[in-house]
Amino acid sequence: MDLGLSGRRAAVAAASGGLGFESARALAAEGVLVAICGRDRARIDDAAARVGNGCVAFVQDVSDAAGGAAFVAAATEALGGLDIVVANAGGPAAGTFDSTPVDAYDAALDLSLMSVVGMAKAAIPAMRAGRWGRFVAITSVSVRQPIPNLILSNTARAGVTGFLKTVAREVAVDGVTVNSAQPGMHATDRLSNLYGGDLSALAAGIPAGRVGDPADFGAVVAFLCSAQAGFVTGLQLHVDGGSYAGLL
Repeated sequence: MDLGLSGRRAAVAAASGGLGFESARALAAEGVLVAICGRDRARIDDAAARVGNGCVAFVQDVSDAAGGAAFVAAATEALGGLDIVVANAGGPAAGTFDSTPVDAYDAALDLSLMSVVGMAKAAIPAMRAGRWGRFVAITSVSVRQPIPNLILSNTARAGVTGFLKTVAREVAVDGVTVNSAQPGMHATDRLSNLYGGDLSALAAGIPAGRVGDPADFGAVVAFLCSAQAGFVTGLQLHVDGGSYAGLL
């Protein structure tokens, strides 16, 4: 299926590995010119080579609004503009209500909420002026069903979901869509670090019987950026193998 994206320009944040990398690779496979960022030069250069299609790599920490905006600005200059932004960042530290100090929340909100706000503020005005744009944030299924021992992520990502839904309704008339893709358990380094590398117990608790393939998730993100998804906005799409048990 041709997603109608050839020649479009995209910035994908935190894409040296995992879901960000696979989103960048899926877009590049559709002929999109992609800029990516990460915190380690060697890793992000290697990722860019594997993404292909002339992918441009930046060393940029997107753990707050200023970092997110700086990445968008660099990608805009390198590519001559942006049609697509995939907002992404590493997740906050694990912890419970009892174990998480109050002062940990500021950094978590910067990382998982304000970084997205910074990218949106930097990218969406130009998309509106051009009457076409796709803004997709990679968040978490914890927005729908909080994940135990991840209170910081559960809290911050719920906030960004409210932000995105509000923005989606404001900019839809200008041809810009704003959506979030909410991963459940996927085979990423972060998941291995959180659960000690053995994902078999997690897989047993997922109705699909396995953890997700990051490449499949990337394809979902690419579809949300597609020409065909132009009437899809304000969506929170959970990609979780059936784990979320709610009706709505």
